[in-house]
Amino acid sequence: MVVMSLSIDVEEVYIIIKDFIKTYVDNSGFKNVVIGLSGGLDSAVVALMCKESLGRKNVFCVFMPDETTPDEDRKHQGYLVKKFDLNSKEIDITKIENKIQKIGLEKISTLTLANIKARLRMIILYKYANETKSLVCGTSNKSEILIGYFTKYGDGGVDFLPIGDLYKTQVYQLANFLKIPKTIISKPPSACLWVGQSDENELGMSYETLDKILLELERDSDISDISKFVNVTRSDVERISKMVIKSQHKRATPLIPKIGIRTPGFDWRAPIQEG
Repeated sequence: MVVMSLSIDVEEVYIIIKDFIKTYVDNSGFKNVVIGLSGGLDSAVVALMCKESLGRKNVFCVFMPDETTPDEDRKHQGYLVKKFDLNSKEIDITKIENKIQKIGLEKISTLTLANIKARLRMIILYKYANETKSLVCGTSNKSEILIGYFTKYGDGGVDFLPIGDLYKTQVYQLANFLKIPKTIISKPPSACLWVGQSDENELGMSYETLDKILLELERDSDISDISKFVNVTRSDVERISKMVIKSQHKRATPLIPKIGIRTPGFDWRAPIQEG
């Protein structure tokens, strides 16, 4: 088995993403983008990449905290805005959440409420996008996308994903290149959708381990070989593989039966945007 590395040529990746953002936005007929800036690593990287690609005046960030948002994230979001001179606005979504929870008789579970929060943020981002003639820029990475670790029509409801082909461990490399503050890079990854949430606790493994498994699944390596190489159980690899399969619906256009010559989402596609 040939061992593949998760290391990237950071300067080359930086140029590719920067060019992609500029080309996609231009070919879409827009000038501006709107980003949900959370105070976390991924949104910090995306916001800075967009600013460097499109210019400060064309990038607008929205911070959408609620009562479960850690004080640390509030501090880091403010620090990012100040350090990198970002356009940003804060909108607290607590009152909207509380109103939605009162709809209907059933009690809302923690996971359902988490999905509601993500979808509320999507609605707010598109409100600003519509009003400012902007595109909504997503911040999900490849690790999250592949295993479905995002909310369908929530943080997955965006127009494009600049770091969508970078595993989480590769986003760390780009973050260091961009000089994102160490305090943000080093804090435990979390969507902060409930108190004490931790990505890696939910996943049952570190992102480093997850990314190694995903990279080998991407190469179509044998399950037993992956288990030995990554030093995890076969059941761990099978679990991640099943997550990739079961979450396919989150990554695809809703299924459409093939009738015409070219079908939306199947064989009628524009790789970047037909310009």
